[in-house]
Amino acid sequence: MAFALGGSSSTAILASRSLSSPSPRQFLPLLSLTPAHGNGKKSFGSIRIQGKKGRPQVKCNVATEINTVEQAVNISKESQRPVYPFAAIVGQDEMKLCLLLNVIDPKIGGVMIMGDRGTGKSTTVRSLVDLLPEIRVVFGDPYNSDPEDPESMGIEVRESLGKGEQLSVVMTKINMVDLPLGATEDRVCGTIDIEKALTEGVKAFEPGLLAKANRGILYVDEVNLLDDHLVDVLLDSAASGWNTVEREGISISHPARFILIGSGNPEEGELRPQLLDRFGMHAQVGTVRDAELRVKIVEERARFDQNPKEFRESYKAEQEKLQQQISSARCSLSSVQIDQDLKVKISRVCAELNVDGLRGDIVTNRAAKALAALKGRDKVAAEDIATVIPNCLRHRLRKDPLESIDSGLLVIEKFYEVFS
Repeated sequence: MAFALGGSSSTAILASRSLSSPSPRQFLPLLSLTPAHGNGKKSFGSIRIQGKKGRPQVKCNVATEINTVEQAVNISKESQRPVYPFAAIVGQDEMKLCLLLNVIDPKIGGVMIMGDRGTGKSTTVRSLVDLLPEIRVVFGDPYNSDPEDPESMGIEVRESLGKGEQLSVVMTKINMVDLPLGATEDRVCGTIDIEKALTEGVKAFEPGLLAKANRGILYVDEVNLLDDHLVDVLLDSAASGWNTVEREGISISHPARFILIGSGNPEEGELRPQLLDRFGMHAQVGTVRDAELRVKIVEERARFDQNPKEFRESYKAEQEKLQQQISSARCSLSSVQIDQDLKVKISRVCAELNVDGLRGDIVTNRAAKALAALKGRDKVAAEDIATVIPNCLRHRLRKDPLESIDSGLLVIEKFYEVFS
């Protein structure tokens, strides 16, 4: 899939796959993700089983357990229901681009996807996760700790390294956690066992969904229906990279670095502007109206349902190429440069649109650099900014409470006015 930038288009996004030629497929660049990790139980090198007070701990070698787990994981992968390939998704290019850029640079701050029901929001997110490469984690650690990144390790993992203990490492797929609407704060953040803390003097912590999502993706469907307090907690953790739980004077923190993806139907209400502003990018998706494109989508889905394995195999080459593009973009991101003149113009657009704060400036710069990396370039061009700036600013504009989120036309008009 090739990038296309229309000179007068309100948004510049990825061009759709040709409908007339089903075999040669063009495809879209992709990316790679590396959030952080952390704190966990001492289950590396050996498993430590805490005995009763006064009795020695039991230690057992876990080499065979690791092999057994790896075998079980392989069997589990084979038995899992196949995921629809990302490369096979037709249309919804704005949403796909926003997701890709956030995987290339997780510091963009996540994506808020708003659109009609049945427009492929959940399918696209799951397809992206399925495409991403495996990561190395400390075996048995509940936070998916990275064995080579001290800043993203939990306290116990760091302590084990400090003692010279050998960490058992396994490869695993990047995790995607679905957050249910009825989740409580304890379920999301984790809980502290106060009784054990008072009687035994140890910090007993039961990890929550934020721990499970560490170094992965946290997906919240119908996020606009989630309690505002929980949304605030999620955004705080996504921004800081840490989750802190406090109870009865006891405080426990662990890494919680993930890409936050929220989706919702605008008919069911919007997030409060204060919360919406903290999502890095905003993507609008709509029901496909083109008859030929609708037929193409229906046919592809029917082919997948009839024989998922064969369908995925037909897209294997494209999937592998997308994986390579993701990895390449991730590696080259730090070397991408943006001219001072372009930075000033981005800030002029934000100022003249009365965008509050500096998040809009920061996200636009980051997204433009991520897009340049995705295109294989080491320097940001004005067309990169034109492509991403509507998604970075449209949800930050001041508007009448009765109006829907700006479509991006005002943003792109201001862009051409400033950049001309």
